[in-house]
Amino acid sequence: MTTDSATVAVPVGPPISLPPRRSLRTIVGTGIGNAIEWYDWNVYIVFAPFFAQQFFNPADPLSAMLSTLAIFAVGFVLRPLGGLLFGWIADRHGRRPSMLLAISLASAGSLLIGVSPTYAGVGVVASLLLLLARLLQGLAHGGEIASSYTYIAEMAPPRRRGLWSSTIFVSGMSAILVATVLGAGLTTMLTEAQMTEWGWRIPFVIGGVLGIVAIFLRRGLDETHAFAKTRNSEPRPARPSILRGMWTYRAALARVFGLSLGGTVFFYTWAVAAPAYAISVGGMDATAALWAGVAATALGIALLPLAGHLSDRFGRRPSFVVFGLGAAAVTFPLDRLIQDESWQLLVAMSIAMALIAVSAAIAPAALAELFPTHVRASGFAVPYSLAVALTGGTAPYLQAWLSSRGLGDVFLGYSVALLVLVAVVAGFMPETKGKNLD
Repeated sequence: MTTDSATVAVPVGPPISLPPRRSLRTIVGTGIGNAIEWYDWNVYIVFAPFFAQQFFNPADPLSAMLSTLAIFAVGFVLRPLGGLLFGWIADRHGRRPSMLLAISLASAGSLLIGVSPTYAGVGVVASLLLLLARLLQGLAHGGEIASSYTYIAEMAPPRRRGLWSSTIFVSGMSAILVATVLGAGLTTMLTEAQMTEWGWRIPFVIGGVLGIVAIFLRRGLDETHAFAKTRNSEPRPARPSILRGMWTYRAALARVFGLSLGGTVFFYTWAVAAPAYAISVGGMDATAALWAGVAATALGIALLPLAGHLSDRFGRRPSFVVFGLGAAAVTFPLDRLIQDESWQLLVAMSIAMALIAVSAAIAPAALAELFPTHVRASGFAVPYSLAVALTGGTAPYLQAWLSSRGLGDVFLGYSVALLVLVAVVAGFMPETKGKNLD
């Protein structure tokens, strides 16, 4: 690919108003890659109780589980770097090549976990291979945020950007649903011994293969009109560097960071880790807990388009305020609701998922609307990924570790504080619904 944007024009893609068939291709092509990335992350946490002792010393089950959750958190460390690297690629060379590279790395990480040797066979090498795979996936997911979130926001009609934006989380949460269904199905069909020995490998191999399919689907996508227009009209020497552009829009970066902290910890606590937490810490039956997660996630998926549509009508700020205050208000009651029955987990997760939908549906649109085209991908991907790394990856580990020491309320208080911060930041942010991103 040439780097001389002053002399080589990028073909300008379709206008924002797309015909139905091309709109569907755009949504599916963007969503399928995003779904694979989310699937990879969720199968890790869903199947962690089964493979933890395959990668760490089985003589200490609790230590093995905590180590596995720590590796889950470490995978988040490279997300900010992925956001910066892939954001630079997306802002300089296009959203499409950035999306292709991100899904390629994610597929490689999933396949590596699926075929890795165990601790019993190679000792600590197994742990290191798991770490390497998670680092690849962390880098890739930071890149996916930078490229696909920007892509869908720029391709969407301005007055329906919230609705289009919701398809990112529809695909992501659908992937969570598939991973949870797969977990419930495998635990139903296989014995616990079979799951521990080889059953846990199945979802990771599937994820790697599906990632290859996603690569071919994304190759047929058009570049966004906003990027192509900017690339053609602005010679590279006239454009500020990515880092300088981020500094110029540092107030927007701070808003993205503040909005993302609380939503991330609440999302990973309830949408991702709740079934595994109920199984490993609460002692709930694994199959029952996973099926409760399936039902609650399905509800969340159904509510996402509605939440996106409402934000197109009433604005982004009210959605974030409702989420922040609502989630803060129910955090302690939902935790108290869960005892040892699966219906309790179902009710708690359903309420949490309804609130998550309010903010998650609009995140790609609202965050992209805060930045100009030349710094959009990196501008929101870096602070978003940093917030996810700090509060998302650590959430399952902190919750399990504090609860094992009788300090579960400390984690809940921490979550509430971050959720209130979301409402405060949203109250002072500019309203951006319907903004033209060209």
